[in-house]
Amino acid sequence: MSLPTFDAQGSLFGSLTSLAPKLFSETDRYKLFAQKIWPVLVKTRPQLEGCYVTTNGRKAVEPVVLLGTLILQFLERVPDRQATDLVRYHLGWKLALDLELDELGFHATTLVTFRQRLVDHRQGQVAFDAVLEALQAEGLVPKRGRQRLDSTHVLGLVARLSKLECIRETLRLALEELARVVPEEERPDFWALFWERYVESKLDYKSTEVVLKQKQVQAGEDSWRLLRWLEPLPTAVRQGRQVELLRRVFGEYYTVAGTEEVTPVKEHGAGVVQNPHDPEAQWSAKGHGKARHDWVGYKVQVAENIGPQPEKTGEPTRSFLTSLVTQDAIASDDAGLPATLEAQQRSHLEPPAELYVDGAYVSATGLAQAKQEGRELVGPAQPSAHKGSGYRTEDFAVEVEKRRAICPAGRENTQCSRLEEKQSGKVSYRFEWSTHCAGCALRERCVGEGQKHRTLVVGEHHSFLQQRRREQKTDAFRQRMHVRNGIESTQSELVRAHGLRRARYRGKAKLDLQIQFIGAACNIKRWLSVLVWEVKKALHTAGCTPQEQFAV
Repeated sequence: MSLPTFDAQGSLFGSLTSLAPKLFSETDRYKLFAQKIWPVLVKTRPQLEGCYVTTNGRKAVEPVVLLGTLILQFLERVPDRQATDLVRYHLGWKLALDLELDELGFHATTLVTFRQRLVDHRQGQVAFDAVLEALQAEGLVPKRGRQRLDSTHVLGLVARLSKLECIRETLRLALEELARVVPEEERPDFWALFWERYVESKLDYKSTEVVLKQKQVQAGEDSWRLLRWLEPLPTAVRQGRQVELLRRVFGEYYTVAGTEEVTPVKEHGAGVVQNPHDPEAQWSAKGHGKARHDWVGYKVQVAENIGPQPEKTGEPTRSFLTSLVTQDAIASDDAGLPATLEAQQRSHLEPPAELYVDGAYVSATGLAQAKQEGRELVGPAQPSAHKGSGYRTEDFAVEVEKRRAICPAGRENTQCSRLEEKQSGKVSYRFEWSTHCAGCALRERCVGEGQKHRTLVVGEHHSFLQQRRREQKTDAFRQRMHVRNGIESTQSELVRAHGLRRARYRGKAKLDLQIQFIGAACNIKRWLSVLVWEVKKALHTAGCTPQEQFAV
């Protein structure tokens, strides 16, 4: 599609405000959007042009208008059809998007196509990056400052399926795909049976457990039979999207002994397909006991800068999101930290001088790397793995650099060995107390059953971890960690005001697009709040009465 001629000068802003000067006050968010946000979006047009064939095809809807529509959509949390109606009938939206009064808008499917263009051309972050760059130019987001980081889960746009439901649904989709590419005369003799069993029939949930287990074995045997029939067929047939998915699900849900015996897998590994309609959505769990919750979907790392504390009641926050990184549900927060720093680097932000996190992000390697790069990772360290009631690693005073360790009884180690894994290159040190444990009064609490003496294995950066475990016990550290709590309210805002908890679309790429627009909308909302506050503060300084301030 070719692009229309674009006029960035603005036509409606002057005409509408002159026709109805009292309709939009100086603190109206649509007027502020037109003044501050629209020029920022206009600057993204060169990037958006790369999503189109600019000299061929029928005229497309202006991409800057579509980008602004999607931002307003997430600002006001409306679906596609309602968003297009607002573009056509809402004067505020017309003003914000610089549209003529008689603009008819566009069809709701245009937004679907535009989002796919952004995904295909890897421009999903264009709005978020543009707004973040503008905030930096305004001095609201420093390039290197204090930040806080935490993760939250996102529910996928799929139903929770049992193992039997998942394999049956995957088999149904594969059969329907094959029906479109394999002529009737070339279909196998079992085709009619499989079609009736998986496409035309529904699973009876009232069946006994024995029957359901039999059906699960039967679905595996049928899948294996279909996959073997596909082996000699052309590549285009046997490597179709749904057939490949069936091959993956079968490999995750069943094992084959020899060539005939198909057995369901009792324990699945991490990351198996939970629903064939979104194979990237994974099952994960967080917490323990009553606080434990599980979900099928994804995870998002949310980072924001720590702005100055509001001086007056009602003053808006000056903290803004610096990155949102979409992860697999089973990915660890420890892996989310470097992904967050990499995303901020792409947005031309330097690593934060201080990054406040919870214990899931703190490791010996992370602390050492932060120290080496001249930044600080602020968060509590997790206790060491421990069984029984004996002494933990924290009870030993270890100096890795000096190859020296003191046990709880005050005895120095007799031996220290350096260990290095060949594949990963990971280095660790093993300390031993070979001559001190025999007659020690603390032996029962310190030395494990069946061991001759105590040994202790720590990583090469254990000193950083040991120092943090000591530091986090102080009141000063606890007081310092209070600034991290603000990320919890930010996540609540993203969930309640912008719909972060649930995916609107299927697939990780489209979900990441949703997440980036949510982040852009949240930053814009906070920016507009700051602008409104500044206008009202200026009026108050000028001596306007409360009635005059309210009118504005």
